[in-house]
Amino acid sequence: MSTDVNLVVKNARQVVLVRRDPTLKVCGEDMKQVDTLQEEDGDGISVVSNSCGKIVFIGKESERKRKYVESATTRIIDASGKCVLPGFVDAHTHPVWAGDRVHEFAMKLAGATYMEVHKAGGGIHFTVEHTRKASEEELYDGLKQRLNSMMKTGTTLVECKSGYGLNKETEVKMLKVIDRARREIPIGISSTFCGAHAVPKGGNSEDATNDVISVQLPCIRDMMDRKELHVDNIDVFCEQGVFDIDQSRRILTAGKNMGLQINFHGDELHPLEGAKMGAELGALSISHLEEISDAGISAMAKAGSIGVVLPTTANILRLKPPPVRKMIDSGMAVALGSDFNPNAFCSSMPLVMHLACVILRMSMPEVLIAATLNAAAALGKSDTHGSLNEGKCANMVVIDAPRWEHIVYQLGFHNSLIDFVICDGNVVYEK
Repeated sequence: MSTDVNLVVKNARQVVLVRRDPTLKVCGEDMKQVDTLQEEDGDGISVVSNSCGKIVFIGKESERKRKYVESATTRIIDASGKCVLPGFVDAHTHPVWAGDRVHEFAMKLAGATYMEVHKAGGGIHFTVEHTRKASEEELYDGLKQRLNSMMKTGTTLVECKSGYGLNKETEVKMLKVIDRARREIPIGISSTFCGAHAVPKGGNSEDATNDVISVQLPCIRDMMDRKELHVDNIDVFCEQGVFDIDQSRRILTAGKNMGLQINFHGDELHPLEGAKMGAELGALSISHLEEISDAGISAMAKAGSIGVVLPTTANILRLKPPPVRKMIDSGMAVALGSDFNPNAFCSSMPLVMHLACVILRMSMPEVLIAATLNAAAALGKSDTHGSLNEGKCANMVVIDAPRWEHIVYQLGFHNSLIDFVICDGNVVYEK
């Protein structure tokens, strides 16, 4: 019998594995099926994690009692009548900034487009102005508060972008804040350099491209080499009036050459064929895709690039939703993100999943996979995150409901449903 038991979640009515086998991502038609374990004859399902925060057992409570002995320090959670899901993964956020843009919401409601707000001095440039002025400590305090809010809604792994600096000093400041959070806050973090989020005021896209490639990336590479900074991904806003296809390709290639995963904004407002370009570069994932072409869908499916769709953005900006049904039917893997930022202020993955069902016409199994295993795959972390399997990180959400669909169905009730959120075998939120 094993005594290395840090946490036992016992006797659940249902445990959602997502996939029984150690699958790294789920594509196309396969997204319609979610694997679960169910209580039988009063014998519930239990999950055990060890002191390293890894799952060592998932199965019947009767079997768990025979194999694992709790110690005085073991945390026991009685999940009788409840459901256990993998921790949610938010594959696209911009959570580091200063100031807010609540005043812009009225402009959008009155019909102003994203680019009209941008050209009027609002949008990204408004946030850049405030973020440049903020201290590292002020930015960290804001990020810490936002990440804690995410954990309360079940997010256990989140992608965090820079991008409100648009110069070396502020971009590095933001990345340092994200890296500090990665070390000090129990939520998992994938860090993304997004220095090419916009063209600085008074500048032009070619100069901005050269600055990202020749100034910002070399500085980040040197800091990474000295172990002063950890960055996972490279991003660019490939968009008409921002960075064109050629400039985006150069920026992404420069990041890839220093070991960063390609994970960028493509085909959001105009059909520039960013998806095709990203697929040609072997992009791990491409986000937004509201204006993706059939050729882009085919290219991404063939390359294995994951489409990260953001229903909150389509909702708040009143954009045409991305053609998710066509993506899935083509064999693509689709993931979800909240796009949490001052323009789309939503940090709740349960709400994102509900919006994905209604706005994007995804089924509940599809959105659960997109918010767990596929979102982890979009960050290159599905070998350790995104499903409940032995050997993976013990990231779990315990909900007070007999079946997992309630977390999607009960719009706005996730605060009442979620009893526990667990990261790496430790309870980080308890109702």
